[in-house]
Amino acid sequence: MPDNLPLTIRDAAAELRAGTVTAVALTTAVLDTITAQDPALGAYVTVTAEGALAAAAAADRDFAAGIDKHPLQGIPLAVKDIIATKDAPTTANSRVLDPQWGAGTDAPVVARLREAGGVVVGKTTTSEFACGLPDPTKGFPIPRNPWNLEHTASGSSAGTGIAVAAGLALGGLGTDTGGSVRAPASVSGITGLKVTFGRVPKNGVVPLGYSLDSVGPMARSAYDCALLLEVIAGYDAGDPTAADVPVPQYTSLLDGDVTGLRIGVPREYFLDNPLLADEVRDGVLDGIAALQAMGAEVVDVTIPYAGPANDANNLTFLAEGYAYHRADLISRWTDYGKSTRDVLGRGALYTGADYVQAQRVRSVFRAEVAKVMDQVDVLITPLSLGPVPRADEMDMGLLFTGASFTGQWNLTGMPAVSVPCGMSANGLPLAFQVVGKPFAETTVLKVADAYQRGTDWHLRVPTFAAPAEAVLSA
Repeated sequence: MPDNLPLTIRDAAAELRAGTVTAVALTTAVLDTITAQDPALGAYVTVTAEGALAAAAAADRDFAAGIDKHPLQGIPLAVKDIIATKDAPTTANSRVLDPQWGAGTDAPVVARLREAGGVVVGKTTTSEFACGLPDPTKGFPIPRNPWNLEHTASGSSAGTGIAVAAGLALGGLGTDTGGSVRAPASVSGITGLKVTFGRVPKNGVVPLGYSLDSVGPMARSAYDCALLLEVIAGYDAGDPTAADVPVPQYTSLLDGDVTGLRIGVPREYFLDNPLLADEVRDGVLDGIAALQAMGAEVVDVTIPYAGPANDANNLTFLAEGYAYHRADLISRWTDYGKSTRDVLGRGALYTGADYVQAQRVRSVFRAEVAKVMDQVDVLITPLSLGPVPRADEMDMGLLFTGASFTGQWNLTGMPAVSVPCGMSANGLPLAFQVVGKPFAETTVLKVADAYQRGTDWHLRVPTFAAPAEAVLSA
């Protein structure tokens, strides 16, 4: 990415207001970087350059007139391609979705970004319908990890993670059903927030798991995620699951002070897992130690039924995903990518009784976790079992049968954020996860922000390719 491109939304917003850069220059620099680097990275399905430059020019006119809508004004942003935008088709990276799905409309989350002055530069790649692995026979870009193109960019919000890490956007939106914001954020070395279920409206978003899905921000820093969240959060009558609760000004509450904050550390299932790589465990423990040195209190806790809860989340999203896709799977099986149809087809193997049992597990687990959260403010866990794997080593079967540290929090609907915390021996990002109480995104972001004030892992930039020759000027 260009050396003179601001790394964070916060820094870019300051430069825009200081007059050292214009929104048009900033957007042009990002578009130039996309042109130079995206053919190798596969972050974007569609780039909306003309609309982005028009939005940037409008932001500059507003600045000149003394109109300052929000720190997102003039900021280049990316949107996952299962979220409707009025100026680009929504494909879900699939040949199956009706080309007219959402045509000409903005999902509420996108409309809110635009109302705040945000500049949408394009639609980013996703796993097909937010599940499965990329299928090169279907003609969509293959997302690649910007730190090493042979390694996975994870899923399903891979494109937004790549775009932010490589300077192809300063922030953006992903969706999370079992870890699909947090996992791609972690492998790209950025910050990604899974919000409380209902915190952000998800109408205008292609569903996967009706009772699990959430739309969340992805950016370099927790502060930047807070900026995005305070715009996209809030009730919308078009989403029957949207919660009608107040939206804080999240950034005003990030003060770097975690003195007395209680961090729960669940060792059973999470840190004592025999498959957990030592360097991942060490990164998590180092992060906890750093927060403890800042004044946080560390408390050992046990999360009962963490394994069954992960299984229940998998069963729930497979059953709900199959329900949405059943007719198309029957009539258009081969139009789906191989991995996607294999994943969604698993839902046909479950009975109504299986689904009900999963919801019983959900109810019990939610109650048990609530008891634990009465003792602490947040939990910190690993985010993955090992360092970023090679793309050709990815196995969806293992993802459904092995241990996982993310899906449990979709099952409970709790917020969780992925925080970069180091680099593996092979030079790829490591991350830990901060989990909070329902609608306590402020606390989760506060912990992540405090850690990031004392570290620079989230500011590391991949150097896989020569940067675009983009020049920022006022």
